[in-house]
Amino acid sequence: MQNPTARPLQMKQTDHDKQQRYRAGRLATWVGIIGNIVLALFKGAVGVVSGSIALIADAFHSLSDVMSSLVVLGGLKYSQLPADENHHYGHAKAESIAAKIVAIMLMAAAVGIAWTAYQVIQQAEISIPTTAALWAAALSIVVKEGMYHYTIRVGRRINSVAVKADAWHHRTDALSSIAALAGIGGALLGYPFLDPVAGIIVALMIAWAAVGIYWSAIKDLMDQAPKQEMMDDIEKTTAAIPGIMEVQEVKGRLHGPVVYIDMKISVRRDITVEQGHHLANRAKQTIIEQHPEVEDVLIHVNPHKSPQTLNPYR
Repeated sequence: MQNPTARPLQMKQTDHDKQQRYRAGRLATWVGIIGNIVLALFKGAVGVVSGSIALIADAFHSLSDVMSSLVVLGGLKYSQLPADENHHYGHAKAESIAAKIVAIMLMAAAVGIAWTAYQVIQQAEISIPTTAALWAAALSIVVKEGMYHYTIRVGRRINSVAVKADAWHHRTDALSSIAALAGIGGALLGYPFLDPVAGIIVALMIAWAAVGIYWSAIKDLMDQAPKQEMMDDIEKTTAAIPGIMEVQEVKGRLHGPVVYIDMKISVRRDITVEQGHHLANRAKQTIIEQHPEVEDVLIHVNPHKSPQTLNPYR
């Protein structure tokens, strides 16, 4: 009996699909690297010439984006390696490790920027930046927000925590440019202390993003369970297969962009081992077809306690 709530069948990701996923993530990362190098050089030069501490801090933020994107690039490449004798489940968690490194780099950048801005505030006189810094910050906001939207779309499409972390790095850079814009504007209006204060606000924004990215990566590395909706659908899909009397337990864990499922089912106690194996294999193939993100399913077959079925999904 077919599960009426089941989605249309899809094929599990092939090696070609995985290569396409890697290429999409790599392209998005390289776009970010090149864009951030240009922005960092531009904002740094304008910041020095115009005398804007906030813009110089923003330039260092863009420079940190370059380094973090290189980490993401390495994580993406390493995660594509197949399973081996030392990594039986593959290397997909390399993306989560890359995301953690990005978060640490972000936090280090935040501390450095805040310290520089604090030292400037302690000075007796604070120089007022020129209007060139204002236009540079405005341009950075537009470019970085565009880079965020492009990268986050790719990260969601290929389900990569590392690429999504890189996207949020772009977003924090856009937010920091907004803070820099406000600080520079305030300084031009006669409140020069607002420029370094904006630098501290930038640092706090970066630190907040770093904590969020780090926590997300930690959850992935702790074998976080998939969404409950997915687990419920897997249970219903399996229970609807004729011959399976009961789904006794379903467990799942995230492994980078893929999911591993463990479950226990019960079948009639009077069928053969081969028949039980056939039912388990059918359940596995059905789950993988309906949920392409599932990499593997391990099913333990138990004899049902009664020849009568109490399956609620039939």
